[in-house]
Amino acid sequence: MHIYRSHTCGALSAAEVGQSVRLSGWIHRKRDHGGVLFVDLRDHYGMTQIVADADSPALPVLEGLRVESVVTIDGEVKARGAGTVNANLSTGEIEVFARGVTVLSKAEELPMPVAGEQEYPEEIRLKYRFLDLRRETLHANIMTRTAVIRETRKRMEDIGFTEFSTPILTASSPEGARDFLVPSRIHPGKFFALPQAPQQYKQLLMVAGFDRYFQIAPCFRDEDPRADRLPGEFYQLDLEMSFVTQEEVWETMEPVMAGIFETFADGKAVTPAGTFPRIPYAKAMLDYGTDKPDLRNPLIIRDVTAEFEQSGFGLFEKIVVGGGKVRLIPAPETAGLSRKFFDEMNEWARSEGHAGLGYATRKDGVFGGPIAKNHGEDKMAALWDSLGLGPNDGAFFAAGKEDQAAKLAGAARTRVGETLGIVEKDAFRFCWIIDFPFYEWDEENKKVDFAHNPFSMPQGGLEALETQDPLMIKAFQYDMVCNGYELASGSIRNQHPDLMVKAFELTGLTQADVEERFGGMYRAFQYGAPPHGGMAAGVDRMVMLLCGVQNLREITLFPMNQRAEDLLMGAPSPAEHKQLRELYLRVVEPQKG
Repeated sequence: MHIYRSHTCGALSAAEVGQSVRLSGWIHRKRDHGGVLFVDLRDHYGMTQIVADADSPALPVLEGLRVESVVTIDGEVKARGAGTVNANLSTGEIEVFARGVTVLSKAEELPMPVAGEQEYPEEIRLKYRFLDLRRETLHANIMTRTAVIRETRKRMEDIGFTEFSTPILTASSPEGARDFLVPSRIHPGKFFALPQAPQQYKQLLMVAGFDRYFQIAPCFRDEDPRADRLPGEFYQLDLEMSFVTQEEVWETMEPVMAGIFETFADGKAVTPAGTFPRIPYAKAMLDYGTDKPDLRNPLIIRDVTAEFEQSGFGLFEKIVVGGGKVRLIPAPETAGLSRKFFDEMNEWARSEGHAGLGYATRKDGVFGGPIAKNHGEDKMAALWDSLGLGPNDGAFFAAGKEDQAAKLAGAARTRVGETLGIVEKDAFRFCWIIDFPFYEWDEENKKVDFAHNPFSMPQGGLEALETQDPLMIKAFQYDMVCNGYELASGSIRNQHPDLMVKAFELTGLTQADVEERFGGMYRAFQYGAPPHGGMAAGVDRMVMLLCGVQNLREITLFPMNQRAEDLLMGAPSPAEHKQLRELYLRVVEPQKG
């Protein structure tokens, strides 16, 4: 028999009754029933109930061990009585009577519990992550993550993509976040950058003639953490294709993404491949108040600015005259709700930093609320009719500068949908957001800058860059969105060196700047570059959605905390003076105060 185990803790069934077996694992729980000790023995594969009674030499040893100690149990498989079968365990029909025990490793008193899944402070969970990872839900989430990546690789290979590994030490790239810099010992005063994404390399692979590339790529960005974005590093399904239009990218990737979600959706509905709605950016901002709409929510925001150009409601009229917008968020069938619902929405808006959220109520066709009172019964009725709202529907109004009104309306749409319980449950609803602006106005630096990926193809090409208002130019850029999360972002790329230079010139860079910063791509485009495009999908966010959690730390092996610290390994940590000297570096302490 093997020195540690004949079976795993998830393998035994009624078929092994009567056999002598050897199991190894962690003591998950202990239950003392007066001379009879029940131990749940756990390993990666499952759990087996161990029984030790007064006749077993294992009893005093097991009694003296703390939970999470590691032991080897020799014993005999016996069938459980009909009333004691545990249907929740794969091994629930049997138990093992311990005839002997070997202690492999004793556990000290635990800083946090493993059994029971209790809530526990995040700082403790991250410092003792090796214990946290033993907990059932987190352990299962990590295994789901591994399975999702395996399924992703298989589906990409099945449709002709080849996996390539791109460099980790590279040059700085304008991906919209801060780089992690790595000082070079051999080249004093110079730095590598960890890749924010393999953007330039994957485009160079297309120029090199490889046609269909993919990679489960590690990416590094020095940005502030959020629940849906970890500090430091993340992983994405990175891909690129040659000789394609953006429609072909969509048609290629919809079956992949829908298929992955269908595989792990556990019965939840998934938008079928070939039916992902394609929503222009401007329409998304108008209808949903965000470029990451949750289509499980049926509410559609309406622009009612024109309605208040001449109105008895002076506040809205003043906003509209000043160039602002008014957006309406329907609140269907709210006639039976008290005024408290509407007042609480208004208070919520103020707590989010907005001036407030106006509202109008309607019950059996009769309007109420401050906006209806000032705007007038007839005008309100005409507005309701024009929007197809019902006699018992209420509405909220977000007013202000266009971007502010859109942001408030989008957040209010989400809150109203969730509060009224009209958001579709148990579903993954996908869409594409398309036709993004190529440029945006950088108010801080008073200049035009790229809105998204600077290597994208502007719609209209070089002519558009030379003749159109930069802020009116759209790009062949697109995002894949699911349930309110941006899962992927991509574009058709620019492969013309003259167009590349012109695109950067509009942001204030010169041809010399382009050649210095992006020399590899600039040179490559001069020697025959195919039309190409692709996208990158966030593996972490995919798994987060599939596992039904709200924080990426629940699907990541060893994440940092909110201060971008690895509490387990003690990173970041000071460098030794010798290390700094070898790198020709000196630490300048920040000024206090």
